[in-house]
Amino acid sequence: MSAGPTPDSRLDERLGRLVRRVQADARVPAVSAALHRADRPLWSCTVGASGTDSPLGTGTQFRIGSVTKTFTAVLVLQCRDDGLLDLDDPVGRHLDLPAHGELTVRRLLSHTAGLQREPFGDVWDSLRAPDADQLVAELDRAERVLPTGRRFHYSNLGLAVLGQLVARLRGESWAQALTERIVTPLGLADTTVTPRPTAATGFLVDAYSDEAYPEPPTDFGAVGPAAQLWSTATDMARWAAFLADPAALDPAGAVLAPATLDEMRWPVTTTDETLWGVGFGLGLILIPQGERVVHVGHIGAMPGFLAAVYGRRGGDGTAGAMGAAVLGSSGTATEVFDLPHLLLEAAVEHDPAEIEPWRPGAPAPAALRGALGRWWGEGYEYVFSWHDGTLRARGVGDPAGPPAIFTPLPDQPDVFRTVSGREAGELLRLTRDGAGAVVRMHWATYRFTRHQETFDRYDFRAGS
Repeated sequence: MSAGPTPDSRLDERLGRLVRRVQADARVPAVSAALHRADRPLWSCTVGASGTDSPLGTGTQFRIGSVTKTFTAVLVLQCRDDGLLDLDDPVGRHLDLPAHGELTVRRLLSHTAGLQREPFGDVWDSLRAPDADQLVAELDRAERVLPTGRRFHYSNLGLAVLGQLVARLRGESWAQALTERIVTPLGLADTTVTPRPTAATGFLVDAYSDEAYPEPPTDFGAVGPAAQLWSTATDMARWAAFLADPAALDPAGAVLAPATLDEMRWPVTTTDETLWGVGFGLGLILIPQGERVVHVGHIGAMPGFLAAVYGRRGGDGTAGAMGAAVLGSSGTATEVFDLPHLLLEAAVEHDPAEIEPWRPGAPAPAALRGALGRWWGEGYEYVFSWHDGTLRARGVGDPAGPPAIFTPLPDQPDVFRTVSGREAGELLRLTRDGAGAVVRMHWATYRFTRHQETFDRYDFRAGS
């Protein structure tokens, strides 16, 4: 008697069916998809034909378009972490520009600078992109179409300028910096600036027939930092996992510190004022998926190609280093953009990460044991606790999610900095009585006491 399909094979079939459905319904000549997670083998799937003499496989490159922007953003943050710039620097402090030098690095990264979408000229009509000298020289012909900071306005030109900034600060081309500082350290061997001979052909599929006509190959020159790269779904799933969980793939922080990725993932703006379904951080698209779950990454579109690359953060069942990528050889099959989200959700639903068992740990330091337990502030109850070697706090009625975590100041043992969660950045001060017992705390200057009190210190328990 046959043992029947294993759980792994059933999930593989479920994921593969999602890919095959998109390829068939959206009429995509070739689709390549991959799912990366730390606790399982890499999953991948290809459907269709490459459009070349080479067979379609997991090593087939596709153009990833604006997913390139996430790489440029990481290069910029590397420069910041190395002390070469500040995110609030005007870009003209580092580049000699004829116009728009007052726009800040942060505004350009988050597409809130108000700069026009494309370089001067009809680049999508001529398919001739400027070189570096022309890009800079013609900046005075590019418009600021919105006031800086007014709202989200997507700009390939802005990311192209940031690519020139990286090249200037590093003393090498953007492509060299990319290879040396991201591609090689993370092992993204199939991610290149120019396509290999076996790369897939991109097509425009006729809306009213089954004809698929190849789009012309394009090189975007100095606009390359916004849209130039070619890659595979397996490389991009790994990249997505890095964006979501860098500590798992780069524990030494050789590419970027996890705290810096946290900063990049913090929402700067929404992309639509009435539909708060998509946010934008520093070079990264952020799509909420439910309570305390977010998919982080980017989409890409170039003639004949669409790409979607997202990592998953938060939520019960989410594995470490979890990312999905879908690359397609049609320029109009926008169903490709939704597919990574479906793959991630299906994987979490049908194959959730294992639940790690709790194990006893070291006791809290003697000096902090008196600070643990229930406290009251602003009329609300909080619990302070010691877990995994850190002092933590959470409101009794707060929804599930990360607690506030504190770290002591090196020269003041009773003063702590809130390093994450509620009131991040604020101080927590402990006050002790003559015997050394903690009798009060002040967090972000708000008074915390063992009993519920009014702001003028009426204690309901004591009646005074």
